Amino acid sequence: MTYSPEIHHRRSIRLKGYDYSQPGAYFVTVCVKDRICLFGDVEQGEMILNDAGNMIKTWWLAIPGKYIHVELDECMIMPNHFHGIIKIVGADQCVCPDLSEYREKGEHIGSPLPRIMQWFKTMTINEYICGIDAHGWERFNGKLWQRNYYEHIIRDEKELQLIREYIVNNPMQWELDTENPQNKTS
Repeated sequence: MTYSPEIHHRRSIRLKGYDYSQPGAYFVTVCVKDRICLFGDVEQGEMILNDAGNMIKTWWLAIPGKYIHVELDECMIMPNHFHGIIKIVGADQCVCPDLSEYREKGEHIGSPLPRIMQWFKTMTINEYICGIDAHGWERFNGKLWQRNYYEHIIRDEKELQLIREYIVNNPMQWELDTENPQNKTS
């Protein structure tokens, strides 16, 4: 099948006109391509990470070291997807008098959410590929992550608390989760 923009055009899921580098809290979900369970298992409502799942957690926790205006909140690695809350804090780096401090830390100017997520996905893909050969991790089909990710702008403290609860309780809901391959009908 040849490319047709009418059929194959991917619409952006981003809020049109919203500046994703401004301070705020964002709920993100990233799914493994084809929903293959690669990061561990849910046992009795608790997520048990395997080595690949621990690697995902390590790279998630590394984000504030790469992006100095980012704080992390609640997160949960599931067998085939990941939920987390990212908070972009602080002022725009472009108004700082000396940017050399940021460049030395490898900081990307502005640290918008899509750039943060791209870095996270790239780092985890690279390490997962190494883990296939070095540790016998399960192979994936072409790409580790699906092409995009889900994001939601958290608008207030009440919503933040509800999303935190959802993330923490996600393993207890795995049996009913639409991301659980056992819930898919052929």
